[in-house]
Amino acid sequence: MNRRLVFAIPGDLRTMTGGYAYDRRMIAELGALGWSVTHLELPGSFPDPGPSDIEETARLLAEIGDGAAVLVDGLAFSAAPEVFAAQADRLAFVALIHHPLALETGLTRQRQDALRAAETRALELARAVVVTSAMTGRELTDSFGVEPGRITVAVPGTDRQARAPAQGAPPTILSVGTLVPRKGHDVLITALSRVADLDWRCRIVGDATRDLDHASALAQLIGGFGLGDRITLAGGVDDTGAAFARADLFALATHYEGYGMVFAEALAHGLPIVGTRAGAVAEVVPADAGILVEPNDVPAFGGALRTLLADPALRRRYADGAFDAGQRLATWENSARHIDDTLRRLAA
Repeated sequence: MNRRLVFAIPGDLRTMTGGYAYDRRMIAELGALGWSVTHLELPGSFPDPGPSDIEETARLLAEIGDGAAVLVDGLAFSAAPEVFAAQADRLAFVALIHHPLALETGLTRQRQDALRAAETRALELARAVVVTSAMTGRELTDSFGVEPGRITVAVPGTDRQARAPAQGAPPTILSVGTLVPRKGHDVLITALSRVADLDWRCRIVGDATRDLDHASALAQLIGGFGLGDRITLAGGVDDTGAAFARADLFALATHYEGYGMVFAEALAHGLPIVGTRAGAVAEVVPADAGILVEPNDVPAFGGALRTLLADPALRRRYADGAFDAGQRLATWENSARHIDDTLRRLAA
């Protein structure tokens, strides 16, 4: 059997987001399972490519040998169906969907409709579709018409971690996520303003360069609430492990997650969680590991924070539940084997 795979990914593979972390790890894990993986870097403008980026993508795809298996990150595959359609008869495309593009926060209705139509057309071209949560698989079937038999669920793996020790007073709240509207940091900051009477510190770790206007607005929001000495915008880091190890509580008010890798990492470190029932988060975070509220509900999010901050014993019980759940999470090898099985079926 041909064990060669082209993995087409837009932009810099070193980008510090959950999606790119997944792609990097799958390259390594599939290699360990015997695949010869060639990383093909597509233009970084996806999912909003210009004409020259479409031409470059078409050129790169045309250079791939006939019959090759090509795993394509959905940031590119879902946004430009026409360029992939031109090669679909001779290349075996497998789409990797972290979450549907049309579900990104802050899109106009026109842009949302255009992305949904493009993604629907693109997914028709894929020989198989890999998703990072069962919830995303159901979404693709219900809203994009993808047959369940073409869908493989390969959730992000989680490395086993030592349990984070309690940091003492004041408790440290950690939030991890790129500073973009979908992550709901504005909701978190506003909710924290409602519990300013309690003793706590918060560290928000995430790349501030993806949306400079939004990052600036968050800094102004913190200043406006007079919380500059209690909330730190720490920027992006190469390894978040140290941040999780120095925290007492994880909080993220995200509006949507195709899986929620940072929630899984919080579980692995035994951190109690305050989050939202957004996307697949409720599939990742069990009831005994934290408190989940509806997205964009500042009073509820603030109330959940108050509940855990004011009751150390309850916080410890949720921490116990979180760590237990973390021990049951899939490993990266487990997840890669699901993709390996799909690729083997295609090759056969």
